Amino acid sequence: MITRNTAARARRALDSADWRALAGELDSHGCALTPKLLTPAECRSLAELYDQEARFRSTVDMARHRFGSGQYRYFSHELPEPVAELRAAFYPHLLAIARDWADRLGRPAPWPDTLEAWLTLCHAAGQGRSAQILLRYGPGDWNALHRDVFGEMVFPLQVVIGLDEHGSDYTGGEFLLVEQRPRAQSRGTVTVLEQGHGLIFTTRDRPVRSARGWSAGAMRHGVSTVRSGRRHALGLVFHDAS
Repeated sequence: MITRNTAARARRALDSADWRALAGELDSHGCALTPKLLTPAECRSLAELYDQEARFRSTVDMARHRFGSGQYRYFSHELPEPVAELRAAFYPHLLAIARDWADRLGRPAPWPDTLEAWLTLCHAAGQGRSAQILLRYGPGDWNALHRDVFGEMVFPLQVVIGLDEHGSDYTGGEFLLVEQRPRAQSRGTVTVLEQGHGLIFTTRDRPVRSARGWSAGAMRHGVSTVRSGRRHALGLVFHDAS
């Protein structure tokens, strides 16, 4: 179950993580696994929120929209405390990477020092809807390759946290990341999302060294077909939706 100590323990795990190594993984592959942030009981408690419909502003049937197969729900702005705390705990660590990427790509870095200030800018630009999601997949479900860009105000990194145990609660359902390389074949990365761990990944692109310096390597993410069981995941997005 989720307790008062859940967010504090997760924050300590993030603060003590090797962020230089995580940044290196993001540079090389576009994604990086964090240390364990949540216990199995805490993961189950978060997954059980899916059936509390009042917590969410909308539900998306992926097959209906040709996004794949499965379902996810957007939380309202009244986020459960652990979700809000996890998002806030990640932001300062990801901010340093985001600013470094923007510098290498010669792009503006509009993100303030605090998540609250950044979200205020999103809302002023007309992006005022919560983009935090809880996903549920069953046998045969999958998520098409895509990017989570909801407007002009975009944070370049996001996080997904596994809430079920791969190989026990479900099989298949690996996280997919595909890099579209100019004048070359696309390159794919497959990651098993371990229960309680976060996977940081690029929202739309990452810096890639080229003959002329740095260029933006376009990337999309998705989920492979779930073969058995049920897979839940918590998605943390650091910009709001229009």
